[in-house]
Amino acid sequence: MTNILLWVVLPYASILVFLVGHLWRWRYDRFGWTEEWMLLFKPRYVRWGIVLFHAGAFATIGGHLVGILVPSGITAAAGISESAYRASAISLGGFFGLCVLVGLGGLLYRRTLIAAIVKNNKPLDLLTLCLLALIAILGMVETLGVNFLGGGYDYRSTVAVWFRDLFLFAPQANLMAGAPLVYQAHAIAAWLLYAIWPFSRLVHVWQFPFWAARRLNLVRTSVAVGNPTD
Repeated sequence: MTNILLWVVLPYASILVFLVGHLWRWRYDRFGWTEEWMLLFKPRYVRWGIVLFHAGAFATIGGHLVGILVPSGITAAAGISESAYRASAISLGGFFGLCVLVGLGGLLYRRTLIAAIVKNNKPLDLLTLCLLALIAILGMVETLGVNFLGGGYDYRSTVAVWFRDLFLFAPQANLMAGAPLVYQAHAIAAWLLYAIWPFSRLVHVWQFPFWAARRLNLVRTSVAVGNPTD
C-alpha cells in the first residue's frame, strides 16, 4: 500500500495540482505571476547567484530529460556506449549540479540577509528553497556518491522506466520500491516541489520566453533607431 501511495498516487496528485494550480494562479493572480520575473534579478549585486543557479538548473533538467525520457536502447543505437553515457552523466551532472548548489547559496543569501527581500518573505519561499536544495544535494549524492565513488546504479532500467510508464498510465511501483533510498528521496522531493510550484515564486520561469522576446525586440529597435539606413 505504501508503494502505491508513494509511486502512483503521489506522482499523479502532484501532476494534477501542478496543472490545475497554474490555471488557478493565472486566473486569480496574473499580475503576481508576471511580476516575479521583473523582481527576480534585484538587487543587482546578487545576480551572479541567480544566473549560476538558473544555468545549472536548465542544464540538469536537460540531462534528466535525456537520462529518463530517452531509453538506453536509443542512445546505444546512436553509437553512445553505456560507459560513455555514464562518464558524461557523471562529469556534466557533477559540474552543473555544483553550479546549482553554489547558485542556491546566492539565492539563500538574497532571501535571508537582504532586508528589503526578507520583509516580503513567505513561508512558501523558504520551503521552496529547502526543497530545491534537498533535490540538488540528493542529485549530487546520486551522481558522485553512487555512480562515481560507489558501484553505480542502473537507474535507466528502473527509475526511468517507472517515470515513463506514469505517462502511459501503467506505473510499475515495484521499480521505484527497489531503487536505492537516495533515488526514492530525490523523487519524492521532486514531486513535492511540483505540487507547490504553481503557488510559489517558481512560476516566474514561464515568463522567461516572453521576457527574452521583449529584450530581443528592444535590441532590434535600438539598432534600427541608431542605424536608420538599415
